[in-house]
Amino acid sequence: MEAVRKRPGMYIGSTGSKGLHHLVFEIVDNSIDEFVVGQCDTINVIIHQDNSVTVSDNGRGIPVDMHPMANRPAIEVIMTTLHSGGKFGGSGYTISGGLHGVGLSVVSALSSQLQITVKRDGHIYRQDYERGKPATELQMQGDTNETGTAIRFFPDPEIFEELIFDREIIIQRLRELAFLNKGLLIKLADEREEELYQSTYESNGLMDFVAYINQNKDTVNQPPIYFNDKKDDVIIEVAIQYNSGYSE
Repeated sequence: MEAVRKRPGMYIGSTGSKGLHHLVFEIVDNSIDEFVVGQCDTINVIIHQDNSVTVSDNGRGIPVDMHPMANRPAIEVIMTTLHSGGKFGGSGYTISGGLHGVGLSVVSALSSQLQITVKRDGHIYRQDYERGKPATELQMQGDTNETGTAIRFFPDPEIFEELIFDREIIIQRLRELAFLNKGLLIKLADEREEELYQSTYESNGLMDFVAYINQNKDTVNQPPIYFNDKKDDVIIEVAIQYNSGYSE
């Protein structure tokens, strides 16, 4: 993790606004992977008053069993080892590469504090990290019949030039992800406002995306050209609607 902290730009693009927001999207992309394999249908993103962010989902939960080669919990391997995604304990749980293919370990490395809570196998587990290193042992905190993962992180002021999240940047990304993942519900809350800001994003796929893009434009073809198909493991969905404008 020291390599990540010494050269963060190699892993998240920059230490400015782009890199700061990439931490959020890296975690969200991991939840998206759970949706893609049919294990998750809801993602929640909360911007807290202290400018930390929590991303949670109702997927299977990151594995907590012992990693056979590392001799420590799989969750700890995932959070402390670069490119550690893959199958853990036969669970088939895959960690997202995200935009830069770096995984959750980079979020951990670039956060002054990170708290991860997992609901899995009938139990609730929690572990805390500081700058990419475990600050506590993995602890079982109770029982549950739910599943999922929740990660709250505090961007490290030693790394980032700015620490204030721009809600509009997050909204744009979450909206696009909802359009591209038909049937997924994404919720956003911003606790920094005097009056709690809340919004919800879900769609019927690319048809809704095209309608959103062309909502204030003079469209040429109604309805949009649309088709979707699947062959082997490849799924394709296309929606096309022209407008009278000259720009994209």
